[in-house]
Amino acid sequence: MTSGVHPASLSVEALQAECEVTRTRRSGPGGQNRNKVETAIVLKHRPTGLIAEANERRSQGENLQVALHRLRLTLAREVRHPVPPDGPVSAVWKKYLRGDRISINNVNPDFPTVIAEALDQVEAAELDVRAAAERLGCSTSQLTKLLKIEPKVFVHVNARRSEAGLRPLL
Repeated sequence: MTSGVHPASLSVEALQAECEVTRTRRSGPGGQNRNKVETAIVLKHRPTGLIAEANERRSQGENLQVALHRLRLTLAREVRHPVPPDGPVSAVWKKYLRGDRISINNVNPDFPTVIAEALDQVEAAELDVRAAAERLGCSTSQLTKLLKIEPKVFVHVNARRSEAGLRPLL
């Protein structure tokens, strides 16, 4: 992994260079092309062992893009990158911060980077979402809404909070 940069923040090219790419066939809708052509993509991130797959599109190129986005989200959820307690937020985070609101769509290419930064701050604040929101310059409700956009992320945060004896986010 590139030091100093969260793997979810890597460019598509840099992330793909860190992956083992497997092309395969999958059954399901899509007709003859799907059954005869290896359009499914499985990515294994070598440094972490995390895997992402896409096979719902008819094109190998489209499935590769979907798999890369899924891998970036998985990396954002599963890999923690230490952040200094009083360090500044990233330029990417600031780009989507409007006052105390964070505004980004889950299909935006920067979404995994924003989620990774939010989760890194939540972990640095010992799972205190209010403290993490203050560090990030947004409201607690905005940070919670951001985490809810990606259901697996929200479940992950609540599982971590439960392990620590904290109430789940609603």
